[in-house]
Amino acid sequence: MAEYQRIEYRIDKQGRLVEKVLNGNGSSCTETTRKVEENIGEVERRELLPEYYKEANGNEETAVENLQSFVK
Repeated sequence: MAEYQRIEYRIDKQGRLVEKVLNGNGSSCTETTRKVEENIGEVERRELLPEYYKEANGNEETAVENLQSFVK
């Protein structure tokens, strides 16, 4: 069974959607938001948050993707 993910969505002053996974670690964050991003629009940029570098068990890992996405 999939783990429950909490995602915060905000609209910034420029009208861009900002999404942030609040309770995820590692690549589960980008996997959770991938479908939403595909349906809403183009991702302008991503910012890595410290939680992304932790696997579900808390170990450090390297990554090329990010938790926080800015969508046009």
